[in-house]
Parts: sequence; C-alpha cells; structure tokens
Amino acid sequence: MTQEITQNLAGRIVLVTGASRGLGRGVAEVAAARGAHVVALARTVGGLEDLADVVDTLPGEITLVPLDIADDAGLQRMCLSIHERWGRVDGWVHTAIYAAPLSPAAHVAVKELDKSIAVNWRAAQRLVTMLEPLLKASDTGHAILPDDPMVGAAYHGGYGASKAAQRALWQSWQAESAQIGPKVSLHAPAPMATAVRARFHPGENRDTLADIRTEAEKLVALLQ
Repeated sequence: MTQEITQNLAGRIVLVTGASRGLGRGVAEVAAARGAHVVALARTVGGLEDLADVVDTLPGEITLVPLDIADDAGLQRMCLSIHERWGRVDGWVHTAIYAAPLSPAAHVAVKELDKSIAVNWRAAQRLVTMLEPLLKASDTGHAILPDDPMVGAAYHGGYGASKAAQRALWQSWQAESAQIGPKVSLHAPAPMATAVRARFHPGENRDTLADIRTEAEKLVALLQ
C-alpha cells in the first residue's frame, strides 16, 4: 500500500455500491485488506468475480451482489439479507455512477437524461431510505459519497445535473443526521485514471492522474 491505514476494520460490514471497477473496486480491496467483510454491489458479474479472486487472498471476506442499482426490488432484497445476516451496516461507500456522454446542455438526449437521473439520483435516494436503519443499527455507521468537482463544467450537463442532485441529497441527509446519526460524509478524491475519467477526457495524459489505490486508501481511512 502507498499509504498507511490506521484503523482496523476486522469484523466490520462495509457495503460498496459500484464495486466492480475504478474507485469502488479500490475501496473494496482496501477495506478487505483491513479485515472487513465487504458487500460488493455491481452490475458487472465478471468484474465482481475478479474482485472476489483478489479478496480471497486478503484478510477480509466478500459477499457479491450482482445487481442493477436501479432495481428497487433487488435493493430491497439485498438490504433484507444484510439485516437478517448481520443486522447492520458499519460503512457504506457509494461509488456507482452513470456517466452520460458529453453534450451541450441544449442537446442532452432524453434517454441519457432519464438514465442519469435513475442511476445517479433516484437509486441513491432509494438506498439512503433502505440503508439508514442498517447504518443506525451500527455503533460506527458511516456513509460516504465521493464528490466530483466537474459538476457545472462545460458539456457535463447530463452527468453534472444528476450528480449535483445527488450531492444535494447527501448534504441534506448529512445535516439531518448530524445529531442522531448515522455519520454522513462527502469526500472529493483527486482526479484518477478511471474509465469514467477517460470517457470525459479522451487523450488525456493519464500519467498525471492520481493512483486509484492511493485515493481508495484515503477514503477507507475515513471509515470509523
């Protein structure tokens, strides 16, 4: 690891939504390396299986949830299973995102707008509703949303508007939970060499971007 992580996550239940690649996968691997039981949700089955192969070599454990995050009934089944098995969630890192193609604000395709809202805002809100009781049931319940400074940038209207709505949801939840829990945080990672970044910045020199593992370690360090 490139950075020492001080906390021990042995015995903790950490849910990572969007765990099959990019920052989500990095978070899942780092959390498992610290002994957590990672509940890894993603739509990409192959990516989840690759993640499981890595976690098998680490101190922690993993439960795979191959699921479209926009599937309300599937999310309900997952949360019920978590409740029945552990009764709580100690940490939730939400990295699942839909990156709509770059487009002028006046030309965002309706299907891209609808999918951006469904994945980036509606699914996040549904998860907040379902996971809040599980997080409150933990002495260390903590939800973290990676923030994105590209909100409001040119040609990011479809993605940025839905991401801004997600941020507003998280900030409201953060304010509402400040005194009663769970702990809710926003965290802004440095720009990383992810597939989403490549889609928005084709041809960019990726050597100048932050290492995904390093940023994942910083994020996992927030879990308490």
